[in-house]
Amino acid sequence: MYQAMMDADLGDDVLGDEPTVARLERLAADMVGKEAALFVPSGTMGNQIALAVHCRPGDAVLFEEEAHMLYYEVGAPGAIAGVVSWTLPSDDGGPAVEDLARHCRPASLHTPGTKLICLENSHNRKGGTVISLGKHRAYRALADERGVRIHLDGARVFNAAAAMGVEVREIAATVDTVSFCLSKGLRSPVGSLLCGSEAFIEEARIWRKRLGGGMRQSGLLAACGVVSLTQEVSRLAEDHVRAKHVAEAIQALGAVASVELNRVQTNIVLIHVDDAARWATALEAEGVLAIPFSATTLRLVFHADIDDGQADRAVKAFAKVGRS
Repeated sequence: MYQAMMDADLGDDVLGDEPTVARLERLAADMVGKEAALFVPSGTMGNQIALAVHCRPGDAVLFEEEAHMLYYEVGAPGAIAGVVSWTLPSDDGGPAVEDLARHCRPASLHTPGTKLICLENSHNRKGGTVISLGKHRAYRALADERGVRIHLDGARVFNAAAAMGVEVREIAATVDTVSFCLSKGLRSPVGSLLCGSEAFIEEARIWRKRLGGGMRQSGLLAACGVVSLTQEVSRLAEDHVRAKHVAEAIQALGAVASVELNRVQTNIVLIHVDDAARWATALEAEGVLAIPFSATTLRLVFHADIDDGQADRAVKAFAKVGRS
């Protein structure tokens, strides 16, 4: 990636003549099967631009109750787009179609109308679980019937596609717009893509500028994104294999730590322990970084910089901390 940055042709993306950014946007749009794409600094910005373009202040948006767009984007749906957020429960990140149907309501004198369904695949807080393609298609049928649009927070959608054994464009075909991150499993240092129709992206470009996301010689970053999409996608399944291996080994340790193995579908592992903060501190002393996800849950995330030896080291660290 450093070499790609040094070799990048540069222009000015605010003026629309940044060749490397244009190449990345064309590549991204083609990979997800959309007309156009927009390079943005972060997934949060991409998601919030999508809300602002799809909706008007006071419109209602349906979210899964632990969606990243609600949990980790600092109240932006209300603060920026001015939308009303309605939440629905789920076990795996994908609300029941029947629940969505009940909440897809027309506007009235007293209540806001539902304009958008927001999905997340794979789902971070559920432990990297995947919404099936069949469920996606059922959501699409409902949205068409009710006249609402769908936005997919696909921060890790390439992981979801790898887990399902499908192309990303098959998932993206069921939604109107999709955002995805380059800086997670795809290894870029910065950036996300927001993809949709030409008309949508034209308006999204205005919102990006409005939110301070217009960048000048951003081809330095876009060059990394091109490497991500051309070289990193095919190896994501390796991260999933290591995640499953470590999850099974931790589960085999017994009562000190437990993992719901059916939830280990991609590159995230949630481990249930008695005191997550204590475990995180002890694991760090052994060279293993784990995020306390709740008072009794740790999160591990696997990526290209973790090899088999390091995965085994993590298992040994869990065993050692469990004995202490």
